[in-house]
Amino acid sequence: MPAVAIAVVVFIAFTLGYQLYSRYLASRVYGLDDAIVTPSHEFRDGVDFVPTNKHVLFGHHFTSVAGAAPIVGPAIAVVWGWLPALLWIVLGSIFASGAHDFGAIVVSIRHRARNIGTVAQDVISNRARTLFLLIIFFLLTLVNAVFAIVIGNLFIANPEAVIPVFAQIPIAIAIGQIIYRKRTPALAPSLIGVVILYLTIPLGAQFPLEIDPLANAIGIAPLQTWILILFTYAGIASRVPVWILLQPRDYINAHQLIIALAVIFLGVLIGFNEMVAPAINPDVPADAPPVFPFLFVVIACGAISGFHSLVSSGTTAKQLDKETDARFVGYMGSMGEGSLAMGSVLACGAGIAIVGMDWDEAYGSFEAAGGGAVGNFVNGVGGFASNLGVPEQLGIVFASLVVIAFAATTLDTGVRLQRYIIQEIGAMAGIKPLTRNLGLVTVIAVVIPLALAWNDELAFGRIWTLFGTTNQLTAGLALSVIAVYVVMRGRNPIAAVIPLVFLLIMTVSALLINSYDFFVEGDAFTQAVLLPMNLAILVLAVWLVVEAILAMQRLRGAKRDQDTPSEPQQPGVS
Repeated sequence: MPAVAIAVVVFIAFTLGYQLYSRYLASRVYGLDDAIVTPSHEFRDGVDFVPTNKHVLFGHHFTSVAGAAPIVGPAIAVVWGWLPALLWIVLGSIFASGAHDFGAIVVSIRHRARNIGTVAQDVISNRARTLFLLIIFFLLTLVNAVFAIVIGNLFIANPEAVIPVFAQIPIAIAIGQIIYRKRTPALAPSLIGVVILYLTIPLGAQFPLEIDPLANAIGIAPLQTWILILFTYAGIASRVPVWILLQPRDYINAHQLIIALAVIFLGVLIGFNEMVAPAINPDVPADAPPVFPFLFVVIACGAISGFHSLVSSGTTAKQLDKETDARFVGYMGSMGEGSLAMGSVLACGAGIAIVGMDWDEAYGSFEAAGGGAVGNFVNGVGGFASNLGVPEQLGIVFASLVVIAFAATTLDTGVRLQRYIIQEIGAMAGIKPLTRNLGLVTVIAVVIPLALAWNDELAFGRIWTLFGTTNQLTAGLALSVIAVYVVMRGRNPIAAVIPLVFLLIMTVSALLINSYDFFVEGDAFTQAVLLPMNLAILVLAVWLVVEAILAMQRLRGAKRDQDTPSEPQQPGVS
């Protein structure tokens, strides 16, 4: 099948989703009201709480939730065939992610922009907050570890991308100064920043920077050296006010994302390339886990992702100017991420053939699919770029820059969110240094995922599966908070309940299978670290689901009491 036909159908579906379903969510489910003062105005501090134009905020939100995950997950899931992957991407984006991301923003701004785990205390119970915060802590640990590994491997495989990636930091800082010091509209400076950034791509290709000399000098492997550098950067960046680096870089990355999607889809259109991947793979590798439930956890971002609820309620809600902006920022962000996930499927299903790669060899095993996922995407985009007349190698450097920039944004945001979570856990446990000493909290937020990413023998596919399971489980738990909140407001929660039930079935099944595999087939590290983490997440999740069900029953009981007419008194009876 021509890849362009797939792209057209998916874009039509996403357009209808935004025009119809998001409008239904805004008016009938969440009841947006611009008369409500948002936390960005109520608690404005110029650091975290900053009223932001919805288009600028969309850039931050979009690139923070997108990251590299909607690239990596679909690039792995193609091992089962491109059709199952695309069906989950389309249906998940429209009916699950759209309701989840949009709803998380709304619920958060109506609870003083607190994160979704803390909101669970008000909506479900005090225990729910504790359980949710612990699950979020595990998720962020996995998120930050995974993306550090992704970036490090890309730097090693594509040293030509090092100069452009690091050039983006001073470019973004300069743009932030122009926009916020001089009150200049963001569009023109950020577009100029993109042009300057892309001028560094030929420079990077001319002067590739290898990390091996530094790694040899300090006596550690190249990947570990990059991981150390990346977490040092993330710790510093997480302490910088959002308007200095995070927002302007995210706005640049939003332009990059649009350009990347244009390269993919124009390349698909002009090249009219056929899908070389099978629609449904009849020869799934023996080491691949079953498509049910693992398709729905391997593709997390790009369909629905619990990490989105952390961004929505952690940073986005603190910057939302008015309530109605939540529809554009939250739901449109989901459609954009779904588009990137589709681009990943097309790159790995059609683009890799343009550069001479053999699909059967690239996906000959699940381990190969996991380890080569990002490389397959980068090479596929390079192939699409060559359809547009761009030299193949420059196209590959461009694709590497896009993936690394997105992953770095997620790493930066993830460490910042981890800091918030540790502070909340510290306040809950009465540990004052964790609430007051930001330096200590930042070190903890950096060291824990760094330690997990440090193990060079950890199979990427294995940690990605655990990350995906935890991610989707967090999405289901966030939906439970959203559903209970919607019921509290007297509205129909079905838009949240259906994806909630589906995700809980898929994720609990995957956690049970993972537990068995980690115990029976895992190495010492897997059994000592990943297995206990997997079991802890499973116990916490089941407990939190029970809390949500009890909260729903309490609400229904209270509603029945309100609706039941009182017994008329008999004459003469007091």
